[in-house]
Amino acid sequence: MNMEGKICLITGANSGIGYATAIGLAKLNAHVIMVCRNKERGESAQKEIIEKTGNKHVDLLLCDLSSLNSIREFAADFKTKYQSLHVLINNAGVMLSKRELSVDGFEMNFAVNHLAPFLLTNLLLDLLKKSAPSRIINIASAAHKYGTIDFEDLQGENKKHRFMGLYGDSKLALILTSYELSRRLEGSGVTLNLIHPGVVNTNLGMDRNKPKKGIVRRFFKSPEKAAETSIYLASSPEVEGITGKYFINKQEQQSSEDSYNEEYANKLYDITMRMTEL
Repeated sequence: MNMEGKICLITGANSGIGYATAIGLAKLNAHVIMVCRNKERGESAQKEIIEKTGNKHVDLLLCDLSSLNSIREFAADFKTKYQSLHVLINNAGVMLSKRELSVDGFEMNFAVNHLAPFLLTNLLLDLLKKSAPSRIINIASAAHKYGTIDFEDLQGENKKHRFMGLYGDSKLALILTSYELSRRLEGSGVTLNLIHPGVVNTNLGMDRNKPKKGIVRRFFKSPEKAAETSIYLASSPEVEGITGKYFINKQEQQSSEDSYNEEYANKLYDITMRMTEL
């Protein structure tokens, strides 16, 4: 598959799955836009990707995805630089076991894993529609099966600590609104699919117990292996026109029963619109 002329935007592209995805798409001759928070790390990764792939069309843009204002500024800047967008991969995420707040006052897992991709996608939808057929790929997680949507406590203020609690909630929110957006985009030429990349050896969840994690990590997927599904959904003609699906290892799978609740999805979508002031 040759993706020459295709503009692909990847958030969190300086490390882990995002970095591996950027390399994979650059090897397919895509024009890769790396979105990173840290300028120094981003530039280092950008240089490595160009050297490893020989593709000079690898650009770097900065954005703090925990800040809604930063996302708005990024989207406006992107539109001044690029006239098209063929693939948007919302890859960046956090896994925090303790409750922290973003600069906007939202619980951090919810802000980065749900609000950020929601806002960024909606701000770039006009370009995606203009560039159709185009694709949106959101990185979800099987942890959404441990999540719940409590409309009276979306920020987890009153929740007791539980396994994958806040992280699982944020990923369930992402999946619900992604399915809803895929329905709203029907007929637009823009598809939206989700991926569970597997348990991957990345820096995600680094606030957890390090010694224990070091032992377990030997059995984790490599970022390169995990990125294969992202690259597949971004480039393969086999998935052209497929939308509103959840993939694991390049295969369509079922997400949790709760994730298909259309009433919840529609309600959460409208709430998220208000939260992000769209």
